Amino acid sequence: MPHASPSPIRQAPALRPAPGVAQADAYLESLQLLERLHRLLLDLVKDEFERLGRSDLTPVQALLIYNLGGSEVTAGELRTRGMYQGSNVSYNLKKLVELGYLSHERCDMDRRSVRVRLTEAGQAVRDCVADVFGRHAEGLGLSGVLDDPPIETVNLQWRRIERYWLEQIRYIY
Repeated sequence: MPHASPSPIRQAPALRPAPGVAQADAYLESLQLLERLHRLLLDLVKDEFERLGRSDLTPVQALLIYNLGGSEVTAGELRTRGMYQGSNVSYNLKKLVELGYLSHERCDMDRRSVRVRLTEAGQAVRDCVADVFGRHAEGLGLSGVLDDPPIETVNLQWRRIERYWLEQIRYIY
């Protein structure tokens, strides 16, 4: 009697995530990483200022000074740039004026609005933060971290996400 070959064993289909699930998980991981990176950035600025014996500024205030740069702006313009939240901007600007890092004057056209710009002391803080960022960029560049993928590509992707988020906010309102 011919020997019957055993029936092939059926294997369960490989478990695969539903389409888009892996990408959604990667996106959520990116958001968590971005949040951690922001906190680390604040810690780096704080540590640099502690190393220099400066305790008069918070890291947020130092970054606000850095981002102001050579511009002369209103609190509203800083909020519009998307860098800072409403009441935090007003409080921090007032504090930075009191500490002598910013000068301010009322706008001629709208007396309710105040324009601020860096003083010499504020420019020194901005230069200090720029030096930290420059050292980090140099170290990361030498290590190759900024090359794979190229940091310009990463930035392009973040700008696309930023644009998408802005569209979502506009859509809500």
